[in-house]
Amino acid sequence: MRAETYGAADFKTNCLAILDRLARHDVDQVTITKRGRAVAVLTPPPSTTDAIEGLHGFMRGSVSVPTGVDLLAPVLDEPLNTQNGKLHG
Repeated sequence: MRAETYGAADFKTNCLAILDRLARHDVDQVTITKRGRAVAVLTPPPSTTDAIEGLHGFMRGSVSVPTGVDLLAPVLDEPLNTQNGKLHG
């Protein structure tokens, strides 16, 4: 990981150049310090492909269906009777 650290005054002076370097992925992380203490960490945004993959399929591989289970088969043995808010009977 390419990380850089800037004091707040240096960051203020070079802000646009630092942001351009982050956008080009020349640097992976920029830490901004104030009086020697980290106050902010900047990272470039993920690429569009990475962002989409993070949203769609993020649970991929976390669910398994036991052998012999038919996901299309009815779950209830009796039909639902939804009149008057009753689910059964």
